[in-house]
Amino acid sequence: MLTTALRTLRTRWTTFVASFVALCLGVALIAVMGLALASSLDAPDRGPERFAAAPVVVRGQDTLTVRTPIGDRTQELERPRAVPSDVIASLRGLGTVVEDRSFAVRARGGPAGLLGHPWSTAAFAPYELDAGRAPRAADEVVVSGDWARPGTRVRTGAGTVRVVGTVTGLGFEDAVFYTDARAAELSPHSVQLVADADPAAVRAAVRRAAGGDGVQVLTGDARRYADADPDRDSEALTAMNALFGTAGGVTGFVSVFVVASTFAFAVAQRRREFGLLRTAGATPGQIRRMVLSEALGVGVLASAAGCLLGSRGAPVLAAWAVDEGLAPRWFTIGDYTWPCHLAFWTGLFVTLCGVLAASWRAGRTGPSEALREASVDTRAMTPGRWLFGGALLVVAAVTLVLALATDPGDLLRRKTYVSRPMLLITAVALLAPVLVRPLSRLLTWLPARLPGASGMLVRENVAAGVRRTAALAAPVLVTVALAGSLLGATATLNGAKSAEVRARTTADLVVTPAGGAAFDEATLRGLRAVPGAEVSPSAPSAVYALEDGVALIRSDARAVEPESLATTARLPLAAGRASDLDDGSIIVNGEWQQHTVGERVDVWLGDGTRKSLRIAAVMSVGTGNNGVYVTPRNSPGALADRVDVRLAPGADAGGVAAALRRVVRASGGEVLTGDAWVRATYPRTNRTTRAGLLLVLGIALLYTGISLANTMVMATSDRVRELAVLRLAGATRWQLLRLTGAEALMVVTVGGLLGALVAVLNLMGMWGALRLLSVRTPVGIPWTTLGAATGACAVLAVTAAVAAAGATLRRGAAERAGARS
Repeated sequence: MLTTALRTLRTRWTTFVASFVALCLGVALIAVMGLALASSLDAPDRGPERFAAAPVVVRGQDTLTVRTPIGDRTQELERPRAVPSDVIASLRGLGTVVEDRSFAVRARGGPAGLLGHPWSTAAFAPYELDAGRAPRAADEVVVSGDWARPGTRVRTGAGTVRVVGTVTGLGFEDAVFYTDARAAELSPHSVQLVADADPAAVRAAVRRAAGGDGVQVLTGDARRYADADPDRDSEALTAMNALFGTAGGVTGFVSVFVVASTFAFAVAQRRREFGLLRTAGATPGQIRRMVLSEALGVGVLASAAGCLLGSRGAPVLAAWAVDEGLAPRWFTIGDYTWPCHLAFWTGLFVTLCGVLAASWRAGRTGPSEALREASVDTRAMTPGRWLFGGALLVVAAVTLVLALATDPGDLLRRKTYVSRPMLLITAVALLAPVLVRPLSRLLTWLPARLPGASGMLVRENVAAGVRRTAALAAPVLVTVALAGSLLGATATLNGAKSAEVRARTTADLVVTPAGGAAFDEATLRGLRAVPGAEVSPSAPSAVYALEDGVALIRSDARAVEPESLATTARLPLAAGRASDLDDGSIIVNGEWQQHTVGERVDVWLGDGTRKSLRIAAVMSVGTGNNGVYVTPRNSPGALADRVDVRLAPGADAGGVAAALRRVVRASGGEVLTGDAWVRATYPRTNRTTRAGLLLVLGIALLYTGISLANTMVMATSDRVRELAVLRLAGATRWQLLRLTGAEALMVVTVGGLLGALVAVLNLMGMWGALRLLSVRTPVGIPWTTLGAATGACAVLAVTAAVAAAGATLRRGAAERAGARS
């Protein structure tokens, strides 16, 4: 049988080339994602940046540590504490002390993300002047980079300044240096300083000083913790792990799904050949061994080629991630071999699994029965398909019901709405032969009744070849279902968040600062002085609480003035009243372990201060963005980043808006209506999430598109005898091409409808979870995306089918009539 297998590989090369391409691309995808994931497990050691030349950096407490029965639990403080004055006084006795400050600067014509610092800290990077001089007056600055030259006047949120010098940029920030006095005015809160003294003496002075607990003395590589965002590498790794892990899981599923489907279809096409071999005396075992030998040969070659292709494609993916800002500049593909081993053996395993079931069924079929089944699928569903398809459908339904009954919020998490569609896609694909015949007859009901035989032939060919139709529709099903489920989930969540914010915001106008900065007290006083405006400033903060006595949980908070909260916001309260909020209370949401009105809860404020607060009201859980509300007194140091404005009775909206704009014009603030602010702020998708979805869908859709065209060519090439008979019966070449194209279009339509069904069912589960969480929003079904995906598949399928049929029709009709199927 080995000789027969080798001859079969030579004579049926079209079928095996199609299988080879599908497996090669599938293994390549798994290898690419595996290499990217392996390379994102470790980050290179990063040294200090802004303080590379600083002797010693002293930093105030920036973490909260809480003792629990199972050990200490820590969280980063929202508002790090300043170095205590007693510590600073002790350090001044040892040597020079330079206080450091960092604050956002918005400059017209300048790069985004500008940071302001005192000039005295420039030497610690070190920055060196390459033009001009150091700043001496409050309106003088030195900038890094070449975006401004000495003598240039630049308008900033804090007034117009004159550039008197420039320094060469060091790559990790875009800096603006002010005089030390002006920097202190712009950012009074300083959390760290540089001490020019012996490190041992500095540590001793910190220990002796009152309030020295929690103060950090940083030397050597530890000075990097004084840089802005010192954990950005680990955070980038976490984001990349999630990105490549999700992409790898989805593309791995798609690869396995398509490869198994392609190999099973390739074997199913050869039932007539198996019947002839059985008639010639071949045993079922010989048939199975022949098929497995063929699959093993193709699988080894395709898996090896896929690993080679994946090793070449992984650096391209890494470069894309760096260019998109999803990965740090240092990210490259490392020298790893285990992802290629994993991809190779996965490809081989999937190949053998894909042909095993089909070859087992072919081996069990008797010679005469196999010949009768060669043209028409009389039994498209095997017991295995019924068993596994039904089981997966039941599992998908049960898990959905359990999630809705126990934790609806889990259905809104990314890992859930990315992974859940896989169960349903597999179940529907396995049960597709049951749905293909009635669905195709429904779609072709009208064309079959039109004049001519084309409509009738399309209906009968699609309905007769149920297994072929289901196999060809599988890539379309995956494409449409993934696109609809993933993009629909993000659209539905964004719509739900928009609905929540819109329902909560009753302000007529919303004032926001420029560039993500904050309002200073002078601006807030000016806004409060505008006639006809009732203003309610709010600031971002955080509170921390223990759950079950062992888990330290951080909750985002908004610091609001209780008197104006009720006039500018409508909180989604499940119990209590917003007007009861005061300096001794807090408004929590239903996710908190303690959420009974009147109950007292121990919390830690944004600066680490412990406090016992009474629960004044409880909000519904919603999409999980409700957070908590406290008063400004319970958010020390928090600066307002939004001001909600309610018009007084009889006030002119245009006049009030103009007056508010005049107040914030110098700082570059913006005044919007409440609805305009909601539209500008929501919906929004996290950049990493959006890029991850584009990566997942881009790779998966490209692969399924190629596989669709590949499988369509394989299926059309196998219909040589059928096309020959139609040609001899009088059909013209163009009629056969139109017939082939119409059948391909029908197959895509069937797959598109099944994929849309899967997407709608998945999104209905999310909609049910939102309803249980008291969020009223419509399902965001991306009909445009579904239509575009189906249309792209239709173009690929029709083109591939017509091209294959055209190549077949170039041969003579008599030769085709005698060709092997």
